[in-house]
Amino acid sequence: MAAKARELRAEGKDIIGLSLGEPDFNTPDFIKDAAIEAINQNYNSYSPVDGYVDLKEAICTKFKRDNDLVYKPSQIVVSTGAKQSIANIAQVLLNPGDEVLLPAPYWVSYSAIAILCEATYVEIPSSIENDFKITPEQLEASITPKTKMIFFNSPNNPSGTIYSEAEYRALAAVLEKHPQIFILSDEIYEHINYETKPFSFAAIESMYDRTITVNGLAKAFAMTGWRIGYIGAPEWIAKACTKMQGQITSGTNCIAQRAAITAVLAPVSKIQFMVDEFKTRRDIIIGLLREIDGFKVNVPEGAFYVFPDVSAFFGKTINGFKIETASDFSLFILERANVATVTGEAFGTPNCIRISYAASELQIREAIKRIKEALS
Repeated sequence: MAAKARELRAEGKDIIGLSLGEPDFNTPDFIKDAAIEAINQNYNSYSPVDGYVDLKEAICTKFKRDNDLVYKPSQIVVSTGAKQSIANIAQVLLNPGDEVLLPAPYWVSYSAIAILCEATYVEIPSSIENDFKITPEQLEASITPKTKMIFFNSPNNPSGTIYSEAEYRALAAVLEKHPQIFILSDEIYEHINYETKPFSFAAIESMYDRTITVNGLAKAFAMTGWRIGYIGAPEWIAKACTKMQGQITSGTNCIAQRAAITAVLAPVSKIQFMVDEFKTRRDIIIGLLREIDGFKVNVPEGAFYVFPDVSAFFGKTINGFKIETASDFSLFILERANVATVTGEAFGTPNCIRISYAASELQIREAIKRIKEALS
């Protein structure tokens, strides 16, 4: 779909992009100033494989402040983006034939990373009716002797779902019966929340020694291109990830690391203006989508996506275009409305499409107007 959007733009079409998974804000000046200061201080040499010690200490401070998690610097590994953090974890823990549980919808790279490790991924389905959350009963039914890991992502990409503490504890009660399973908790959208403050899975005492907490600066700090991700993990897992990373990329960019110290130690209030703007846009786009017959919409509690169910359009032909799947629907609105989205099939949820509201209010209003007109 992204390639098709680029092709249409090259033809001169005015494509509104609501497919991007990155903020449309600039990195805050106080972080950029820290990077400039690092350049002026001549940070230009190789950095430690697992990150500068003072950055790891800052991340420990952040984990305690925001998540009530106690980690030592030896439990922290800084990587070139949270995607590398996740890949490191999978590479050191998964063996061929292991099974990885993926509550759907899930970020597209999870399944690919499992495959690269010669593991098998098992989807646990959900639906918009239960706000895209799995139940303890579903989790129990999905576990086999081969299950090695489960990936949680809250706030979720693509749905914006946030699991409450009570919901996570209910899932943990199932996992307590299966001590061979590791938990990867991807919390990259942590600070982009509206009604519910996210809860860290590792804060459950019985899960701490089995959980690897993944976070980074890309989303909340508008630093996607700076490529800083990090983990808090049991020390033996952190050491293994460091060893793996040392043979792949070595240490992360030194200037980005110095700026990251300033970012992770900053109070969340410094980035609240972005969160407030995202909430305003969320409310606008939900209101507009609910005016279109056939769209089933819930209210995401975090991230910057809506994930409407569009299955009401399957089997229909609209203006000569036959729609059988979410991919067909995404292609239809790209070609007929000039609006780029992402099919839910990529996220393991084939009835939905992902619409990003990391765009201006003007673009959002125009995009939904175009979609409504194309469907009429």
